[in-house]
Amino acid sequence: MDHRYSAITVSVDGRFATVTLARPEKRNSLSVDTMLEVTDAFRRIGSLESPFEDVDGVILAAEGPVFSAGHNFADMAGADVDATHHVFEVCTEMMEVIQAIPQPVIARVHALATAAGCQLIATCDLAVAAESASFAIPGGKGGLFCHTPLVAVARNVGRKRALEMAMTGDPIDARTAADWGLVNRVVPDGQLDEAVLDLITRATRGSADSKARGKQAFYAQIDLPQDEAYQYAVDVMAEAAVSPDAQEGMDAFLNKRHPNFTQRPGGAS
Repeated sequence: MDHRYSAITVSVDGRFATVTLARPEKRNSLSVDTMLEVTDAFRRIGSLESPFEDVDGVILAAEGPVFSAGHNFADMAGADVDATHHVFEVCTEMMEVIQAIPQPVIARVHALATAAGCQLIATCDLAVAAESASFAIPGGKGGLFCHTPLVAVARNVGRKRALEMAMTGDPIDARTAADWGLVNRVVPDGQLDEAVLDLITRATRGSADSKARGKQAFYAQIDLPQDEAYQYAVDVMAEAAVSPDAQEGMDAFLNKRHPNFTQRPGGAS
């Protein structure tokens, strides 16, 4: 395993990789250096390079009493607009890479996630939270509104709830986060690892190539007008239907046998 990282750890266990924010003494703040490391790790996992060639799913986790406190203000205090623009460009690239990689990504949320930390969870494909977790985009309480976190959060919880979080800055508990759609489910703290493993296992069964096509297409169509979304989905599904794994799945169904999927994302076998 690569040991270049200082703010995160990356491990592989079977079919799953885990990327862990590992600066609890800094409340896992998303400094520029940390975000660059997270982006690099996800990009390498998504490229299926060694030792990630067999990774079918990714868990995003964190160490310590806070999942992530969001941006590191030390990167912006006293800075000019070019410097602050760079901070948010780096953050946006990190979020986009997480959604662009072929594997499903699940957030394992054990504690408070605020601002860009909340944005990070909203960006993941799936999320499971412990009962003790909480979520906030608190810029509305201070002098810097959470403009970029609101992009991801609003796409999870809708306009009114997103603006309530952003304007009040108040945290919501894990049960509310699940009810609003920010996380998939909430479990007792002691069952968090089991629940995360269960969901990522079920989310990665079947053809890895099919899953990668599905994830990419979902994010491409979700904000399109319905007629454009359907046309895009028709084109993608027609092409996917003639792929080796799709044909294998159909043949297995018709002949009442178990399928043998061999395609990796991007068509490699």
